[in-house]
Amino acid sequence: MKIFSKEQIYLGDKLTAEKQGITSTELMERAGTQIFNWLHTRMQGAQVPIHVFCGIGNNGGDGLVIARHLITHGYNVHTYVVNCSDKRSKDFLNNYDKIKTVTKKWPTLLSCKEDFPQIAKEDVIVDAVFGIGLNRPIDDWVKALFQHFRMTGAFTLSIDMPSGLFSDKVPKDEDAVVWANHTLSFASPKIVFFLPDTAKYTQQWEILDIGLDPEFLYTTITEAELIGKYEVMPIYKPREKFAHKGTYGHSLIIGGSYGKIGAVTLASRAVLAIGAGMVTSYVPKCGYIPLQSSFPETMVITSDDENIISNINLDFAPNAIGIGTGLGKDKKTVSAFKELLKSNKSSLVIDADAINILTENKELLKLVPENSILTPHAKELERLVGKWEDDFDKLNRAKKFANDYNIVLVVKGANTITIYKDRLFINSTGNPGLATAGAGDVLTGCITGLLSQGYDAVSAALFGIYLHGKSADIAIERYGYQSLIASHVINYLNEAYMDLFKQPEQPQVQQEE
Repeated sequence: MKIFSKEQIYLGDKLTAEKQGITSTELMERAGTQIFNWLHTRMQGAQVPIHVFCGIGNNGGDGLVIARHLITHGYNVHTYVVNCSDKRSKDFLNNYDKIKTVTKKWPTLLSCKEDFPQIAKEDVIVDAVFGIGLNRPIDDWVKALFQHFRMTGAFTLSIDMPSGLFSDKVPKDEDAVVWANHTLSFASPKIVFFLPDTAKYTQQWEILDIGLDPEFLYTTITEAELIGKYEVMPIYKPREKFAHKGTYGHSLIIGGSYGKIGAVTLASRAVLAIGAGMVTSYVPKCGYIPLQSSFPETMVITSDDENIISNINLDFAPNAIGIGTGLGKDKKTVSAFKELLKSNKSSLVIDADAINILTENKELLKLVPENSILTPHAKELERLVGKWEDDFDKLNRAKKFANDYNIVLVVKGANTITIYKDRLFINSTGNPGLATAGAGDVLTGCITGLLSQGYDAVSAALFGIYLHGKSADIAIERYGYQSLIASHVINYLNEAYMDLFKQPEQPQVQQEE
Protein backbone atom coordinates (compact mmCIF):
# COMPACT_ATOMS: atom_id res chain seq x y z
CA MET A 1 0.00 0.00 0.00
CA LYS A 2 1.42 3.35 -1.04
CA ILE A 3 1.88 6.02 1.60
CA PHE A 4 1.33 9.37 -0.10
CA SER A 5 2.95 12.58 1.10
CA LYS A 6 0.72 15.57 1.84
CA GLU A 7 1.88 17.21 -1.40
CA GLN A 8 0.83 14.12 -3.35
CA ILE A 9 -2.55 14.04 -1.60
CA TYR A 10 -3.18 17.69 -2.53
CA LEU A 11 -2.26 16.87 -6.13
CA GLY A 12 -4.50 13.79 -6.10
CA ASP A 13 -7.46 15.85 -4.89
CA LYS A 14 -6.87 18.42 -7.62
CA LEU A 15 -6.50 15.84 -10.41
CA THR A 16 -9.56 13.94 -9.22
CA ALA A 17 -11.73 17.05 -9.29
CA GLU A 18 -10.50 17.93 -12.78
CA LYS A 19 -10.81 14.45 -14.30
CA GLN A 20 -14.17 13.63 -12.71
CA GLY A 21 -15.63 17.06 -13.39
CA ILE A 22 -16.48 17.77 -9.75
CA THR A 23 -15.74 20.64 -7.42
CA SER A 24 -13.54 20.41 -4.34
CA THR A 25 -16.74 20.90 -2.29
CA GLU A 26 -18.27 17.83 -3.94
CA LEU A 27 -15.10 15.82 -3.18
CA MET A 28 -15.34 16.97 0.42
CA GLU A 29 -18.98 15.84 0.49
CA ARG A 30 -17.85 12.43 -0.69
CA ALA A 31 -15.19 12.19 2.04
CA GLY A 32 -17.48 13.36 4.83
CA THR A 33 -20.24 11.00 3.69
CA GLN A 34 -17.84 8.05 3.85
CA ILE A 35 -16.99 8.90 7.44
CA PHE A 36 -20.67 9.29 8.32
CA ASN A 37 -21.37 5.86 6.79
CA TRP A 38 -18.59 4.37 8.92
CA LEU A 39 -20.10 5.88 12.06
CA HIS A 40 -23.69 5.06 11.10
CA THR A 41 -22.84 1.40 10.49
CA ARG A 42 -21.40 1.10 13.97
CA MET A 43 -23.77 3.28 15.96
CA GLN A 44 -27.05 2.21 14.37
CA GLY A 45 -28.92 5.29 15.54
CA ALA A 46 -27.76 5.13 19.18
CA GLN A 47 -28.51 8.38 20.99
CA VAL A 48 -25.05 8.75 22.52
CA PRO A 49 -24.00 12.43 22.43
CA ILE A 50 -21.62 12.98 19.50
CA HIS A 51 -19.40 16.07 19.76
CA VAL A 52 -18.06 17.13 16.36
CA PHE A 53 -15.19 19.64 16.63
CA CYS A 54 -14.44 21.40 13.36
CA GLY A 55 -11.48 23.57 12.45
CA ILE A 56 -11.85 26.39 9.95
CA GLY A 57 -10.00 24.69 7.08
CA ASN A 58 -10.81 21.72 4.90
CA ASN A 59 -10.57 19.24 7.77
CA GLY A 60 -13.22 21.32 9.52
CA GLY A 61 -15.28 21.22 6.33
CA ASP A 62 -15.17 17.42 6.48
CA GLY A 63 -16.43 17.66 10.06
CA LEU A 64 -19.35 19.85 9.04
CA VAL A 65 -20.38 17.31 6.37
CA ILE A 66 -20.26 14.54 8.99
CA ALA A 67 -22.29 16.59 11.46
CA ARG A 68 -24.92 17.47 8.85
CA HIS A 69 -25.50 13.82 7.92
CA LEU A 70 -25.62 12.79 11.58
CA ILE A 71 -28.24 15.48 12.21
CA THR A 72 -30.41 14.46 9.27
CA HIS A 73 -30.31 10.85 10.49
CA GLY A 74 -31.56 11.77 13.94
CA TYR A 75 -28.37 11.47 16.00
CA ASN A 76 -27.72 13.48 19.16
CA VAL A 77 -25.15 15.85 17.65
CA HIS A 78 -23.30 18.82 19.10
CA THR A 79 -21.24 20.74 16.54
CA TYR A 80 -18.46 23.20 17.39
CA VAL A 81 -16.20 25.46 15.34
CA VAL A 82 -12.72 25.85 16.81
CA ASN A 83 -12.09 29.51 16.03
CA CYS A 84 -8.30 29.33 15.77
CA SER A 85 -7.93 31.88 12.94
CA ASP A 86 -9.79 34.64 11.12
CA LYS A 87 -9.35 32.79 7.82
CA ARG A 88 -11.85 30.20 6.59
CA SER A 89 -11.42 27.91 3.61
CA LYS A 90 -13.95 28.16 0.80
CA ASP A 91 -15.14 24.60 1.28
CA PHE A 92 -15.51 25.12 5.03
CA LEU A 93 -17.77 28.14 4.38
CA ASN A 94 -19.84 26.22 1.81
CA ASN A 95 -20.50 23.45 4.32
CA TYR A 96 -21.13 25.90 7.14
CA ASP A 97 -23.97 27.33 5.06
CA LYS A 98 -25.28 23.83 4.34
CA ILE A 99 -25.45 22.74 7.97
CA LYS A 100 -27.57 25.79 8.76
CA THR A 101 -30.22 24.45 6.36
CA VAL A 102 -30.78 21.24 8.37
CA THR A 103 -30.87 22.53 11.95
CA LYS A 104 -31.74 25.63 13.88
CA LYS A 105 -28.98 24.71 16.32
CA TRP A 106 -26.01 26.25 14.55
CA PRO A 107 -22.43 25.22 15.39
CA THR A 108 -21.12 26.66 18.65
CA LEU A 109 -18.11 28.95 18.25
CA LEU A 110 -15.20 28.12 20.57
CA SER A 111 -12.59 30.83 21.14
CA CYS A 112 -11.23 30.22 24.66
CA LYS A 113 -11.17 27.74 27.54
CA GLU A 114 -14.40 29.12 29.00
CA ASP A 115 -16.24 27.93 25.87
CA PHE A 116 -15.31 24.26 26.32
CA PRO A 117 -18.36 21.95 26.52
CA GLN A 118 -18.91 19.26 29.08
CA ILE A 119 -18.23 15.81 27.68
CA ALA A 120 -18.99 12.54 29.46
CA LYS A 121 -16.84 9.44 29.24
CA GLU A 122 -19.70 7.65 27.44
CA ASP A 123 -19.86 10.32 24.68
CA VAL A 124 -18.12 10.30 21.30
CA ILE A 125 -15.71 12.98 20.10
CA VAL A 126 -15.13 13.54 16.38
CA ASP A 127 -11.87 15.42 15.90
CA ALA A 128 -11.94 17.40 12.63
CA VAL A 129 -9.86 20.38 13.78
CA PHE A 130 -6.62 20.13 11.81
CA GLY A 131 -5.61 17.91 8.91
CA ILE A 132 -2.39 17.19 7.03
CA GLY A 133 -1.79 20.86 6.27
CA LEU A 134 -0.87 21.91 9.81
CA ASN A 135 2.58 23.54 9.74
CA ARG A 136 2.79 25.73 12.86
CA PRO A 137 2.41 25.37 16.62
CA ILE A 138 -1.16 25.66 17.86
CA ASP A 139 -2.54 28.27 20.27
CA ASP A 140 -2.45 27.50 23.99
CA TRP A 141 -6.23 27.41 24.32
CA VAL A 142 -6.49 24.90 21.46
CA LYS A 143 -3.85 22.80 23.20
CA ALA A 144 -6.03 22.99 26.33
CA LEU A 145 -9.00 21.79 24.23
CA PHE A 146 -7.05 18.73 23.14
CA GLN A 147 -6.11 18.05 26.75
CA HIS A 148 -9.81 18.40 27.60
CA PHE A 149 -10.62 15.68 25.05
CA ARG A 150 -8.11 13.34 26.67
CA MET A 151 -9.21 14.01 30.23
CA THR A 152 -12.84 13.13 29.43
CA GLY A 153 -11.89 9.56 28.51
CA ALA A 154 -14.46 9.67 25.69
CA PHE A 155 -13.92 7.65 22.52
CA THR A 156 -12.14 9.98 20.10
CA LEU A 157 -12.31 9.55 16.32
CA SER A 158 -9.86 11.66 14.32
CA ILE A 159 -10.40 12.58 10.69
CA ASP A 160 -7.45 11.91 8.36
CA MET A 161 -4.94 12.28 11.21
CA PRO A 162 -5.03 13.33 14.86
CA SER A 163 -5.19 17.11 15.10
CA GLY A 164 -1.95 18.77 16.12
CA LEU A 165 0.12 15.98 14.53
CA PHE A 166 2.33 17.09 11.66
CA SER A 167 2.68 14.93 8.58
CA ASP A 168 6.43 15.45 8.24
CA LYS A 169 7.88 16.20 11.67
CA VAL A 170 7.56 15.17 15.31
CA PRO A 171 5.57 17.56 17.55
CA LYS A 172 7.61 19.04 20.37
CA ASP A 173 4.69 18.98 22.83
CA GLU A 174 2.65 15.79 23.11
CA ASP A 175 -0.11 17.67 24.96
CA ALA A 176 -0.65 19.75 21.81
CA VAL A 177 -1.86 16.68 19.87
CA VAL A 178 -5.16 14.81 20.01
CA TRP A 179 -4.72 11.28 21.34
CA ALA A 180 -7.17 9.37 19.17
CA ASN A 181 -8.70 5.96 19.75
CA HIS A 182 -9.25 5.58 16.02
CA THR A 183 -8.24 7.53 12.92
CA LEU A 184 -9.99 7.38 9.55
CA SER A 185 -7.46 8.39 6.93
CA PHE A 186 -8.17 9.26 3.31
CA ALA A 187 -6.55 7.38 0.40
CA SER A 188 -3.55 6.09 2.36
CA PRO A 189 -2.14 5.89 5.87
CA LYS A 190 0.30 8.57 6.98
CA ILE A 191 3.91 7.74 7.73
CA VAL A 192 3.51 9.15 11.26
CA PHE A 193 1.24 6.18 12.07
CA PHE A 194 4.32 3.92 12.01
CA LEU A 195 7.07 5.83 13.81
CA PRO A 196 7.84 5.32 17.53
CA ASP A 197 7.65 9.05 18.31
CA THR A 198 4.24 9.55 16.68
CA ALA A 199 2.37 6.21 16.43
CA LYS A 200 1.14 6.67 20.01
CA TYR A 201 -1.28 9.40 18.95
CA THR A 202 -3.69 6.90 17.38
CA GLN A 203 -4.43 3.46 18.76
CA GLN A 204 -5.87 2.24 15.46
CA TRP A 205 -6.18 3.57 11.95
CA GLU A 206 -8.25 2.70 8.91
CA ILE A 207 -8.26 3.81 5.29
CA LEU A 208 -11.38 5.14 3.55
CA ASP A 209 -11.69 5.12 -0.21
CA ILE A 210 -13.00 8.51 -1.34
CA GLY A 211 -12.72 7.77 -5.05
CA LEU A 212 -9.48 9.52 -5.92
CA ASP A 213 -8.44 9.23 -9.56
CA PRO A 214 -7.33 5.59 -10.18
CA GLU A 215 -4.58 6.60 -12.60
CA PHE A 216 -3.09 8.93 -10.01
CA LEU A 217 -3.22 6.21 -7.34
CA TYR A 218 -1.68 3.60 -9.62
CA THR A 219 1.07 5.61 -11.32
CA THR A 220 2.28 7.88 -8.53
CA ILE A 221 5.56 6.71 -7.03
CA THR A 222 5.72 7.29 -3.29
CA GLU A 223 8.74 7.50 -1.04
CA ALA A 224 7.14 5.13 1.47
CA GLU A 225 5.14 1.93 1.05
CA LEU A 226 3.40 -0.31 3.58
CA ILE A 227 4.30 -3.96 2.98
CA GLY A 228 1.51 -6.44 3.64
CA LYS A 229 0.30 -9.75 2.30
CA TYR A 230 -0.66 -8.48 -1.12
CA GLU A 231 2.66 -6.69 -1.57
CA VAL A 232 4.75 -9.81 -0.85
CA MET A 233 2.66 -12.36 -2.73
CA PRO A 234 4.15 -11.33 -6.12
CA ILE A 235 7.63 -11.74 -4.61
CA TYR A 236 7.07 -15.41 -3.71
CA LYS A 237 8.92 -17.99 -5.85
CA PRO A 238 6.96 -21.27 -6.06
CA ARG A 239 8.75 -24.61 -5.79
CA GLU A 240 9.54 -26.55 -8.93
CA LYS A 241 8.44 -30.17 -9.21
CA PHE A 242 11.83 -31.51 -10.35
CA ALA A 243 13.94 -29.30 -8.09
CA HIS A 244 16.58 -30.61 -5.69
CA LYS A 245 18.33 -29.09 -2.68
CA GLY A 246 20.90 -27.41 -4.88
CA THR A 247 18.11 -25.53 -6.65
CA TYR A 248 17.39 -23.56 -3.50
CA GLY A 249 20.92 -22.63 -2.62
CA HIS A 250 23.54 -23.13 0.04
CA SER A 251 23.62 -20.63 2.90
CA LEU A 252 26.48 -20.02 5.27
CA ILE A 253 25.90 -18.66 8.78
CA ILE A 254 29.07 -17.32 10.41
CA GLY A 255 29.00 -16.51 14.08
CA GLY A 256 29.06 -17.76 17.60
CA SER A 257 31.54 -17.53 20.44
CA TYR A 258 31.82 -19.29 23.77
CA GLY A 259 28.35 -19.24 25.36
CA LYS A 260 26.65 -17.84 22.25
CA ILE A 261 26.36 -20.82 19.94
CA GLY A 262 22.58 -20.69 20.29
CA ALA A 263 22.48 -17.57 18.12
CA VAL A 264 24.03 -19.48 15.21
CA THR A 265 21.73 -22.43 15.83
CA LEU A 266 18.65 -20.22 15.58
CA ALA A 267 19.85 -18.45 12.43
CA SER A 268 20.82 -21.75 10.78
CA ARG A 269 17.48 -23.37 11.59
CA ALA A 270 15.68 -20.35 10.14
CA VAL A 271 17.67 -20.66 6.90
CA LEU A 272 16.19 -24.08 6.21
CA ALA A 273 12.74 -23.28 7.59
CA ILE A 274 12.48 -20.38 5.13
CA GLY A 275 13.25 -22.76 2.25
CA ALA A 276 16.99 -22.80 1.48
CA GLY A 277 18.33 -26.15 0.24
CA MET A 278 21.39 -26.38 2.48
CA VAL A 279 23.02 -24.56 5.36
CA THR A 280 26.50 -24.64 6.81
CA SER A 281 27.28 -23.17 10.22
CA TYR A 282 30.76 -21.71 10.66
CA VAL A 283 31.60 -21.52 14.38
CA PRO A 284 34.48 -21.79 16.85
CA LYS A 285 35.38 -25.32 17.89
CA CYS A 286 33.25 -25.10 21.05
CA GLY A 287 30.18 -24.93 18.83
CA TYR A 288 30.76 -28.18 16.95
CA ILE A 289 29.10 -30.64 19.33
CA PRO A 290 26.17 -28.35 20.30
CA LEU A 291 25.26 -27.76 16.67
CA GLN A 292 25.74 -31.33 15.47
CA SER A 293 23.67 -32.70 18.36
CA SER A 294 20.87 -30.11 18.45
CA PHE A 295 20.44 -29.41 14.74
CA PRO A 296 21.41 -32.40 12.57
CA GLU A 297 20.26 -30.71 9.36
CA THR A 298 23.20 -28.30 9.34
CA MET A 299 26.76 -28.95 8.22
CA VAL A 300 29.39 -27.52 10.56
CA ILE A 301 32.80 -26.00 9.89
CA THR A 302 34.93 -24.77 12.75
CA SER A 303 37.48 -22.02 13.06
CA ASP A 304 40.92 -22.79 14.47
CA ASP A 305 40.19 -21.29 17.88
CA GLU A 306 38.23 -23.04 20.61
CA ASN A 307 36.14 -20.07 21.80
CA ILE A 308 36.10 -17.44 19.03
CA ILE A 309 36.19 -17.23 15.27
CA SER A 310 39.81 -16.42 14.49
CA ASN A 311 39.85 -17.26 10.78
CA ILE A 312 37.33 -17.94 8.00
CA ASN A 313 38.55 -20.48 5.46
CA LEU A 314 36.00 -21.85 3.01
CA ASP A 315 36.31 -24.67 0.51
CA PHE A 316 33.00 -23.88 -1.20
CA ALA A 317 31.20 -20.81 -2.53
CA PRO A 318 27.93 -20.22 -0.65
CA ASN A 319 25.05 -18.51 -2.39
CA ALA A 320 24.54 -16.23 0.61
CA ILE A 321 26.29 -15.51 3.89
CA GLY A 322 24.78 -14.28 7.13
CA ILE A 323 27.38 -13.06 9.60
CA GLY A 324 27.35 -11.56 13.07
CA THR A 325 25.04 -13.59 15.30
CA GLY A 326 26.86 -14.22 18.60
CA LEU A 327 30.13 -13.37 16.85
CA GLY A 328 31.90 -11.26 19.47
CA LYS A 329 34.48 -8.58 18.73
CA ASP A 330 37.85 -10.15 19.52
CA LYS A 331 40.78 -8.70 17.55
CA LYS A 332 41.24 -12.01 15.73
CA THR A 333 37.53 -12.02 14.83
CA VAL A 334 37.80 -8.48 13.47
CA SER A 335 40.75 -9.53 11.31
CA ALA A 336 38.89 -12.60 10.03
CA PHE A 337 35.85 -10.48 9.16
CA LYS A 338 38.06 -8.00 7.28
CA GLU A 339 39.61 -10.79 5.20
CA LEU A 340 36.15 -12.17 4.41
CA LEU A 341 34.98 -8.74 3.19
CA LYS A 342 38.02 -8.52 0.92
CA SER A 343 37.51 -11.92 -0.70
CA ASN A 344 33.75 -12.52 -0.53
CA LYS A 345 31.69 -12.88 -3.72
CA SER A 346 28.43 -14.05 -2.10
CA SER A 347 25.33 -12.07 -1.14
CA LEU A 348 25.81 -10.81 2.40
CA VAL A 349 23.61 -10.21 5.45
CA ILE A 350 25.43 -8.34 8.23
CA ASP A 351 23.94 -8.40 11.73
CA ALA A 352 24.70 -7.94 15.43
CA ASP A 353 28.44 -7.99 16.28
CA ALA A 354 29.41 -7.79 12.62
CA ILE A 355 27.63 -4.40 12.56
CA ASN A 356 29.35 -3.42 15.80
CA ILE A 357 32.72 -4.30 14.26
CA LEU A 358 31.93 -2.01 11.32
CA THR A 359 31.01 0.86 13.62
CA GLU A 360 34.25 0.48 15.58
CA ASN A 361 36.33 0.07 12.41
CA LYS A 362 34.71 2.53 9.99
CA GLU A 363 37.41 1.90 7.37
CA LEU A 364 35.84 -1.53 6.82
CA LEU A 365 32.60 0.02 5.56
CA LYS A 366 34.14 0.68 2.17
CA LEU A 367 34.77 -3.08 1.85
CA VAL A 368 31.08 -3.95 2.30
CA PRO A 369 29.76 -5.12 -1.09
CA GLU A 370 26.99 -3.11 -2.73
CA ASN A 371 23.47 -4.47 -2.11
CA SER A 372 24.55 -6.08 1.14
CA ILE A 373 21.82 -6.15 3.79
CA LEU A 374 22.52 -4.65 7.21
CA THR A 375 20.01 -5.39 9.99
CA PRO A 376 20.70 -3.12 12.98
CA HIS A 377 18.45 -2.69 16.00
CA ALA A 378 18.05 0.86 17.33
CA LYS A 379 21.29 1.04 19.32
CA GLU A 380 23.33 -0.54 16.53
CA LEU A 381 21.80 1.92 14.07
CA GLU A 382 22.77 4.82 16.33
CA ARG A 383 26.37 3.61 16.28
CA LEU A 384 26.24 3.50 12.48
CA VAL A 385 24.60 6.85 11.71
CA GLY A 386 25.03 8.89 14.90
CA LYS A 387 22.50 10.17 17.41
CA TRP A 388 19.28 11.58 16.01
CA GLU A 389 16.89 14.24 17.25
CA ASP A 390 13.69 12.42 16.36
CA ASP A 391 12.33 9.73 14.05
CA PHE A 392 12.42 11.89 10.94
CA ASP A 393 16.04 12.79 11.60
CA LYS A 394 16.73 9.08 12.14
CA LEU A 395 15.21 8.20 8.77
CA ASN A 396 17.13 10.95 6.98
CA ARG A 397 20.41 9.77 8.52
CA ALA A 398 19.59 6.15 7.67
CA LYS A 399 18.72 7.04 4.07
CA LYS A 400 22.01 8.90 3.67
CA PHE A 401 23.96 5.97 5.09
CA ALA A 402 22.19 3.48 2.81
CA ASN A 403 22.84 5.70 -0.21
CA ASP A 404 26.48 6.38 0.68
CA TYR A 405 27.26 2.65 0.72
CA ASN A 406 24.54 1.49 -1.72
CA ILE A 407 23.23 -1.10 0.72
CA VAL A 408 19.85 -2.31 1.95
CA LEU A 409 19.38 -1.05 5.51
CA VAL A 410 16.85 -2.82 7.73
CA VAL A 411 15.87 -0.60 10.67
CA LYS A 412 14.52 -3.16 13.11
CA GLY A 413 11.71 -2.51 15.56
CA ALA A 414 7.92 -2.30 15.54
CA ASN A 415 7.02 -1.60 11.88
CA THR A 416 10.54 -2.52 10.75
CA ILE A 417 11.55 -0.14 7.95
CA THR A 418 13.71 -1.28 5.03
CA ILE A 419 15.58 1.50 3.26
CA TYR A 420 16.97 1.29 -0.26
CA LYS A 421 17.76 4.15 -2.64
CA ASP A 422 15.69 6.74 -0.74
CA ARG A 423 12.64 4.48 -0.56
CA LEU A 424 11.08 3.32 2.70
CA PHE A 425 9.32 -0.05 2.97
CA ILE A 426 7.35 -0.34 6.21
CA ASN A 427 6.52 -3.82 7.43
CA SER A 428 2.97 -4.52 8.62
CA THR A 429 3.53 -7.78 10.54
CA GLY A 430 5.00 -8.54 13.96
CA ASN A 431 4.07 -7.85 17.56
CA PRO A 432 5.59 -7.08 20.98
CA GLY A 433 6.31 -10.77 21.52
CA LEU A 434 9.31 -10.35 19.22
CA ALA A 435 11.04 -8.36 21.98
CA THR A 436 12.83 -11.55 22.97
CA ALA A 437 16.37 -12.89 22.77
CA GLY A 438 17.20 -14.55 19.46
CA ALA A 439 14.41 -13.00 17.36
CA GLY A 440 16.99 -10.98 15.43
CA ASP A 441 19.10 -14.10 14.82
CA VAL A 442 16.05 -15.79 13.31
CA LEU A 443 15.49 -12.79 11.03
CA THR A 444 19.10 -12.99 9.84
CA GLY A 445 18.54 -16.63 8.95
CA CYS A 446 15.28 -15.87 7.16
CA ILE A 447 16.81 -13.20 4.94
CA THR A 448 19.97 -15.24 4.27
CA GLY A 449 17.91 -18.28 3.30
CA LEU A 450 15.84 -16.24 0.84
CA LEU A 451 18.98 -14.78 -0.74
CA SER A 452 20.21 -18.36 -1.26
CA GLN A 453 17.05 -19.15 -3.20
CA GLY A 454 17.72 -16.38 -5.71
CA TYR A 455 15.68 -13.53 -4.30
CA ASP A 456 17.30 -10.15 -4.89
CA ALA A 457 18.46 -8.20 -1.83
CA VAL A 458 15.41 -5.94 -1.48
CA SER A 459 12.93 -8.77 -2.07
CA ALA A 460 14.75 -11.04 0.38
CA ALA A 461 14.68 -8.35 3.05
CA LEU A 462 11.02 -7.45 2.56
CA PHE A 463 9.80 -11.04 2.28
CA GLY A 464 11.95 -12.27 5.16
CA ILE A 465 10.80 -9.49 7.47
CA TYR A 466 7.16 -10.06 6.52
CA LEU A 467 7.28 -13.85 7.07
CA HIS A 468 9.24 -13.45 10.31
CA GLY A 469 6.60 -11.06 11.68
CA LYS A 470 3.68 -13.09 10.35
CA SER A 471 5.03 -16.22 11.97
CA ALA A 472 5.17 -14.37 15.29
CA ASP A 473 1.62 -13.12 14.77
CA ILE A 474 0.41 -16.68 14.30
CA ALA A 475 2.50 -18.01 17.20
CA ILE A 476 1.11 -15.56 19.77
CA GLU A 477 -2.35 -17.02 19.27
CA ARG A 478 -0.99 -20.02 21.18
CA TYR A 479 1.79 -18.55 23.33
CA GLY A 480 0.84 -14.91 23.91
CA TYR A 481 3.29 -12.03 23.91
CA GLN A 482 5.14 -12.85 27.09
CA SER A 483 5.82 -16.52 26.36
CA LEU A 484 6.88 -16.19 22.73
CA ILE A 485 10.48 -17.26 22.17
CA ALA A 486 12.60 -17.15 19.05
CA SER A 487 12.25 -20.88 18.34
CA HIS A 488 8.48 -20.43 18.06
CA VAL A 489 9.02 -18.01 15.19
CA ILE A 490 10.97 -20.68 13.31
CA ASN A 491 8.35 -23.31 14.11
CA TYR A 492 5.53 -21.24 12.62
CA LEU A 493 7.23 -20.10 9.41
CA ASN A 494 5.37 -22.91 7.61
CA GLU A 495 2.03 -21.41 8.62
CA ALA A 496 3.23 -17.94 7.60
CA TYR A 497 3.91 -19.33 4.13
CA MET A 498 0.54 -21.09 3.96
CA ASP A 499 -1.27 -17.95 5.06
CA LEU A 500 -0.11 -16.22 1.86
CA PHE A 501 -2.59 -18.25 -0.13
CA LYS A 502 -5.34 -18.67 2.41
CA GLN A 503 -8.61 -17.30 1.08
CA PRO A 504 -10.62 -15.04 3.39
CA GLU A 505 -13.56 -16.82 4.95
CA GLN A 506 -16.89 -16.04 3.31
CA PRO A 507 -19.77 -15.14 5.63
CA GLN A 508 -22.27 -17.96 5.94
CA VAL A 509 -25.75 -17.21 4.65
CA GLN A 510 -28.51 -18.85 6.66
CA GLN A 511 -31.05 -20.57 4.44
CA GLU A 512 -34.70 -19.86 5.11
CA GLU A 513 -36.75 -22.95 5.86
